[in-house]
Parts: sequence; structure tokens; C-alpha cells
Amino acid sequence: MPLLEPSGGVPAPITGTAELEQALDRLAAGTGPVAVDAERASGYRYSQRAYLVQLRRAGAGTMLIDPTGLADLSVLNAVIGDAEWVLHAASQDLPCLAELGLRPSHLFDTELAGRLLGHPRVGLGAMVEQVLGLRLEKGHSAADWSTRPLPMPWLVYAALDVEVLLELKASLEAELAAAGKLAWAHQEFAAIAATTMPAPRTDPWRRTSGMHKIRSRRQLAVVRALWESRDELAQRRDLAPGRVLPDSAIVAAALADPKSPAELQALPVFGGRHHRRLAPRWYAAMQAALRLPESALPPHTVPSDGPPPANRWAERDPIAAGRLAAARAHLGSLAEQLCLPVENLVTPDLVRRLAWAPPADSSPEGVAERLRRHGARPWQVKLVATPLSEAFATGPAAGPAR
Repeated sequence: MPLLEPSGGVPAPITGTAELEQALDRLAAGTGPVAVDAERASGYRYSQRAYLVQLRRAGAGTMLIDPTGLADLSVLNAVIGDAEWVLHAASQDLPCLAELGLRPSHLFDTELAGRLLGHPRVGLGAMVEQVLGLRLEKGHSAADWSTRPLPMPWLVYAALDVEVLLELKASLEAELAAAGKLAWAHQEFAAIAATTMPAPRTDPWRRTSGMHKIRSRRQLAVVRALWESRDELAQRRDLAPGRVLPDSAIVAAALADPKSPAELQALPVFGGRHHRRLAPRWYAAMQAALRLPESALPPHTVPSDGPPPANRWAERDPIAAGRLAAARAHLGSLAEQLCLPVENLVTPDLVRRLAWAPPADSSPEGVAERLRRHGARPWQVKLVATPLSEAFATGPAAGPAR
């Protein structure tokens, strides 16, 4: 059944301090968990800030908060900080909520619950349809939420997203309990709630799409220079970097090595009026990279505390490659029996680390200790320590412990 209108109508966005205080009173009078959602302007703006925060609680109704004029929403913590927050794909929304001073003490993630239950599709729309028999309109999920005023159809969409979360949570919680997976879910949710903001990436420019085409260190320097120049401009204009200069243009310029701004403009991806106007900026960044001494060029790869890419294991360490293949087979079979994705059973990165350099004591107890050291949850350790121990028995330990 299509869900077209919120049950209590569409509330006007809260934009001022007085309205926020009224919302606090309503939330305090409500009971039970709080449905929480946030809308960003990914693909349009440089930052990942929230441009709308949606809340819903039994006895309080739905609230839409426009944080653009209310930079600090930490006052909400006094009312809902100890309540259980219900979010969908919590790890996506928690960073932008934290920027506003909002942090849950405990939560329920409906997307992660769906994964643990083995639901084939775990997007909010799919989950609501599978579990509740309702159809959500998801057409505005990629909209530019920095737009003001927000169009009424967008506000309807935003209100409906939290309209269903509490009911969805109740149904999924019952499913988890019936499947014997509720304790697993609680451990996963606690880990998410305890997660701090991730550290900035090292050399984020290396994530430029199409980097596999770049061969020389000089070309890497050009990519880095263009990326950094683009990032500075995008941040200053508060625009998504891809709207300033697409990744494909950066890679194309590094490969073409144009000898003048005119040659740069002749590249197909630089043909638009916007890119032609900025061509002198991009060309200057490229020239600065080309003048760098050899010692200042970026290395092909950066040091890592992890194992090499798995596709190189067969030639570098065939025994480790055998351990990895055995581990993947054991874990795949177990995940199928438990009806959940293998990456939720244990992270692929952790499997690779242990297969490349297993503990000297590869008994279930030794593997369990290493799993705990790398942050695996108790339910994961209990389930996978023995299968991994059996997999590692295919060959001797190799390399130092990681």
C-alpha cells in the first residue's frame, strides 16, 4: 500500500529558538524510542552537514528541524540523549548529527538489523515494503537539501522517512528475537554508538576515480596537484568537488600532458564554458607538479599496516593464499547457514589480516584472542574462531603478527 501522507500532516520546519524550545517540551512529554533521520546535500555541497533533521516519538509526533539557523542542537540531548535512537544506516547519519552536537547513548539500526536477518534488500524503501507492506516514495533521496525554501513534496518525503521507523524497529526486533540474533544486534548497535569520528584519510587524492590508469610518479603528482587545487576551490565555494571538476577530467589531464592552457581546453572534458574559464588555474597546478624534483614526487603506494592486495598472494605467498581461500570457504558456508552476509559475520579486512599473518597459536583460543584484539564482537568471535582455526591449519603461520 503506498504511503503518501504523514499521519499527523506535514509539520512546518523548525527554524528558530522559540520553536525549538516548544519541540523540546513535546519530546520530553513523549515516551519510548526516538526515530531519527537527517538529510544532506551530497553531490551538491562540499560538506556533509545536515540540512534537515527529522525526529518522531510516541506522544510527541514528528518534528522537522532546519539546522541552518540552529548550528548547535545539543540541547536536544537533555531530552532524548538517554532514549534509544532508531535510525536507518546509522553510520551515514551519525557524523552529520555529531556536528550538530547530537549523539545517542544507544541505538537501533534498521538497516543493520535487516542484514543480520538476511533480508535480500536493506534500503529503507525495500525494508518497509518487505516488513510492513507499505511503499515509500524515495524519489527525493538525492535532492539538494540545501535548497531553501524546501519544496512541500520534499517535506512530505522527509516526514514519511521517520513515520515508519518506530514500527519497522518493533517488527525487526521481534524477528531478531525469534531468530536468536537479538544479542548479536545489540552488540553491533553498541559498537556503532561508541564509534568516534574517523581520522582523516592519508592521501585522499589517491581515491580519485580512474587512478588505475595512472602509471608514473610524475602523473601521480599532477593528479595530486589538480585534486588539491580542486579541493581548495570546492571548499571555498561549498560545492561538491565533482561539480567543480570531475575525476575523469583530472585523470585525462594527467595522461594527456597538455603543453598550454589551450591544449588543456581542447580535451573533451574541459570543453564546457565553466572549465574553460578555470583552465589557467588547472594548468598552473599541473605546471607546479611538473616542476617538482624527483625526490618530491609521491610514491606509487603508501605504507600500510595491512597485507598486500589478495590478488598478489598466490605469487608472493602461496601458503597464505591457500589459507585465505580456505577461510573464505569456511566462512561462506557458515554465513549461508546463518542466513546473513559474510561481511557481517566478520569483516573481510580482518579475514585477510589473519590469513596473511595468523597467530602463532592457531588454535580456536589463539584465533579468538586475535579477533578480539582487532575489534570483533563477542558473537562474531564465538562463531568464527573455530572455522578460521580449521582454515589456518592448511599451512604454517607466515610473517609477523599483525
